[in-house]
Amino acid sequence: MATNTISQGDTRHTGLRWICARGGTIYAAHKRYKWPGQAAVVVSVLHVMRGATAGPFDLDDRSVPMITAYLFHSGTSEDPATLRANGGKSFQGSILLGMGFTFDDSESNNGASSISEMHDLIANEPRNADCIFPYLGGEELNESPSQSHRRFAINFLDWPLRRTGSLPRWTTAGLNERRRWLSDGVVPTDYEGPVAADYPDLLEIVERKVKGTRGSHSTAQWWHYERLRGDLYNRIRPMARVLVTNAQASAHHSLSFCSPHAVFANSLNVFAFSDGTAFAVLQSSAHEVWARFFGSTLEDRLRYNPTDCFETFPFPRKYELNLGLLNRGQEYYEFRADLCVRNNEGLTKTYNRFHDPGETSPDIIRLRELHAAMDRAVLDAYGWTDLQPTCEFLLDYEEEEDSDEAPRKRKKPWRYRWPDEFRDEVLARLLALNAERAEEERLAGESAGPNKASKSGGKKPRKTKKKSSDKSEQADLIEVRDPI
Repeated sequence: MATNTISQGDTRHTGLRWICARGGTIYAAHKRYKWPGQAAVVVSVLHVMRGATAGPFDLDDRSVPMITAYLFHSGTSEDPATLRANGGKSFQGSILLGMGFTFDDSESNNGASSISEMHDLIANEPRNADCIFPYLGGEELNESPSQSHRRFAINFLDWPLRRTGSLPRWTTAGLNERRRWLSDGVVPTDYEGPVAADYPDLLEIVERKVKGTRGSHSTAQWWHYERLRGDLYNRIRPMARVLVTNAQASAHHSLSFCSPHAVFANSLNVFAFSDGTAFAVLQSSAHEVWARFFGSTLEDRLRYNPTDCFETFPFPRKYELNLGLLNRGQEYYEFRADLCVRNNEGLTKTYNRFHDPGETSPDIIRLRELHAAMDRAVLDAYGWTDLQPTCEFLLDYEEEEDSDEAPRKRKKPWRYRWPDEFRDEVLARLLALNAERAEEERLAGESAGPNKASKSGGKKPRKTKKKSSDKSEQADLIEVRDPI
């Protein structure tokens, strides 16, 4: 007998998975058993034996051919594999580690400069706009009706600090020497790329408000963010829009399209997708149950970790070409966006109403209907036409009864979602699909040979050193991005 989290996370990995991987058999299980005493507790009751035995087995009073470490009737007991097909598509936002980079008029601006000061800086020197970017965090994404920014951030990208005449000429220096200069923050005077010192007004603000405030972090390159995430911005720069979701513990799983021309805070996850098909899949209940099962949670709040929630998730085959997904995703997104603006409510308030059993407004009922239609399109894209989902208002976890002396006013954790049995069926199929895709990628890597396999995560072949022009060497070191 154990808590009902025995089949989840590290508890499953070090317990039931270990037993199943070493020849043990779970031959009977009751996944959710309400404790008969006064405590509002749900437990799991398991029967396990050493060694293998033939089925059928008993899972929640049903005869099944197997019981996995997830307490599912099919699939695998192992952790889901990271899929190479999902590589390079999900990113965490930048870590500034110094709010002195920002312009913010809110009361809790934590040392930021004012928006009016930003406008004065641009009015006095229009070039300053090259290094001032919209700054978007989790609060704006959840609370703004249009998911738009209210803050800005100074961003010197990965530029050196200044030019100096004491170094040899840039055009005659070797590649390693150039890289050392850039890491030291200085370059010769004939270096043609931008440097932070080209914007003295902004550099003065960062030096005054950031330099010396970060302890042992980034003391050498204080004009840079602690983590710029250059791979993120290089990837999304040519895109028209990107999908963004909250990385911190949040009550609701919601994604929005945002402009790529911004600095994204580390409280956000950014996905390099601009189409409605990707939105339909990632916003669907199928992906949410995967994210809630493999991501970390606090009560009913989800912390979305791309490594666990996205990189392992098996998308439907050729989903990008699925017109049903495209239409349902666009219809849902456009209706929700219009609803948020009309009601002047952000995503948090909108989904609070979505999951409230007492909410019966026509707009919210319509949003639920559109969500169901999107879920149907996603299941069809997987080929799971036999599954017939229905949503119910269910508690995400059990609460202890309120005492007469001190009743609690906390809102019960209702969620409009799939029943547990249906959720587990979808999870079992997704786990089996993850294992199938991982094996396909492994075999494809082996058959591709050493050179092609290296592009899919194998060891890279040794390259012959080639001579390159000064311009190509400079491009390898630093990319001058379009101003935002």
